[in-house]
Amino acid sequence: MLAVLELANKILSSAILITAFSLALYILRHNLRSAVGRAFCILLASVMVVYLGDAAVLGIASTESAVTWLKFQWVGIAFVPAVYLHLSDALLNVTNSNSKWRFLAVRLSYLGSGLTLLAVILTPWIVEEVPDPAPLLHMQAGPLFWIFTLYFFTAVVSGAVNINRARTRCMTSTSRRRMAYLTASFAAPALGVFPYMLLTTLPGSLPGEILMTILLLGNVGIAFMIVVMAYAVAYFGAFNPDRVIKYGLIEYLLRGPLVASLVLVILVTMPRIGNILGLPGSILTLITAVGTIILTQMAVNLARPFLNRLVYRQDLEEITWLQELDKRLLTSSDLEQYLENVLSQLAESLRVRRAYLVTMDDGGLQVEACCGERAAAQAFLQSHDLGPVFQRCQQEPEPSPAFYSIDGHMLRPLYTQGHDALLGLLIVARGPFAPRVDDQLSDDVAELIEQAETALQDRHLQQGIFVALQQIMPDIERIQKQRQLMRYVTSLPQPINSSPVNDPSFARWVKDALSHYWGGPKLTRSPLLDLRIVRAARAQYEEDPVRALRTVLQQAIEALRPVGEQKMTAAEWTLYNILDLKYRQGRRMREIAHRLAVSESDLYRKQRAAIGEVARTLSEMEHQSSSS
Repeated sequence: MLAVLELANKILSSAILITAFSLALYILRHNLRSAVGRAFCILLASVMVVYLGDAAVLGIASTESAVTWLKFQWVGIAFVPAVYLHLSDALLNVTNSNSKWRFLAVRLSYLGSGLTLLAVILTPWIVEEVPDPAPLLHMQAGPLFWIFTLYFFTAVVSGAVNINRARTRCMTSTSRRRMAYLTASFAAPALGVFPYMLLTTLPGSLPGEILMTILLLGNVGIAFMIVVMAYAVAYFGAFNPDRVIKYGLIEYLLRGPLVASLVLVILVTMPRIGNILGLPGSILTLITAVGTIILTQMAVNLARPFLNRLVYRQDLEEITWLQELDKRLLTSSDLEQYLENVLSQLAESLRVRRAYLVTMDDGGLQVEACCGERAAAQAFLQSHDLGPVFQRCQQEPEPSPAFYSIDGHMLRPLYTQGHDALLGLLIVARGPFAPRVDDQLSDDVAELIEQAETALQDRHLQQGIFVALQQIMPDIERIQKQRQLMRYVTSLPQPINSSPVNDPSFARWVKDALSHYWGGPKLTRSPLLDLRIVRAARAQYEEDPVRALRTVLQQAIEALRPVGEQKMTAAEWTLYNILDLKYRQGRRMREIAHRLAVSESDLYRKQRAAIGEVARTLSEMEHQSSSS
């Protein structure tokens, strides 16, 4: 029984070491910007040093070697009090409670811990260098050990008091609950690293089985509470939503420390089991370890639905929809492969060797997908001016579009579902044995063409989604930062700059003001009237704020104007032309699309990009004005 308990303690000490190391890497990766995260990593490093020494001492029979590892443990033990004060001070600072006295106390505690470590290494004042005999090797207390004990528990209790103060200062129930987690588990590292056996003679009088059992139960509790502490700390300095942090940490624990701990158990136990069964221990260990790693990863994947229900209880339907959307969205490569498959089937139906799909982008035609040699498709575009064909099909949509011939090729326009916008041109190179597109083939061909039109239209919609997401990402990040700040502070600091450019709705205000450029409530009542650059321009227009705002908008638009003569179909002029034609000249979208030779769906996408550029330019103008 004693051998089994010693083996279990050795495995558990190593598992705690693995868990502390894994959690330290996770916090460093996700919470390095947070002072709380950095202090917690130092605490985990101290725990790792102590448990590394425990794992080494349990496997060492030599007294001389044991002394070296027992002294090495004091690298972690000596600094734990200082780290406790450091962590509690960082937690109070998060709640906007700053103190120069606490700052000084933390620095002095680190100095005291350093002096303690030197005393352990160089003198017998704190601990004696002769370890006690089995069952548990440990050093004897020196004459000044009681001073270190007083210092250790004073720092830990002070840290607990500070954390309780931080909990009472939290603004929301969620932040108070997470501070409560820290309060409940705060003592775990101290209980795990303090050399409490130096305070008593019980280790020499109690049976080894009882001592090992107590140590085993204590290690189980410490491992659990360290994970709880890491869970609470993971939210500090992280701007992702809570559900993302929670799910990421749980999955990391399952795929990292859990798998590593299981492999550790196999490495330690399988050789013994192999000896009992009369099997080669190395072969059995290798097979079992590999199988455990693979099966554990599969189990985590199978447990995803359960994890989703556990983590996303309130938002399960939305999260499921987002995950399904991620699977169904078409990337550029996905679309190209799909269209190539459609063209291949179309070429088989028409018994031709080459088929191309051409779209208009940035004022020019390009090959979106092809069946056959792409060089042949490029040569056809260079030798034939299809711009007028494209514009005619766009201006005069056909209710029932059909193929028509051009220089040995068949062209067929592709439209949106409502035939209100041109998506592209389907070009088929006729071969000597190609049949006519008659009634016999029309159903098959029409179905394939419809698939291509649907894919192109979905791609345009998705591009609009991507552009919208790119525009709101800075706002989302700003909201996450504000949410993280307001969760813990008891008195919100005043914003450094209350300009409208810092508001998440700034881009929408710019769009509204442009839509009423020549007058309307979205211009006369726009929050953009509070811009510093608008207030500065009011003096030029007899304190007329509307005219001043219109002038500032015009300056932002002109800042996007390229150098040289205005060109309607040049790619570099697209954004400026949209702003000029739509908002300053008030032209309709269909007319603008015709003049710019783009589809209406593509025009709407570029319009959003143009508005985003105006918002960015206004923001730069405002920041320059504030700086000056």
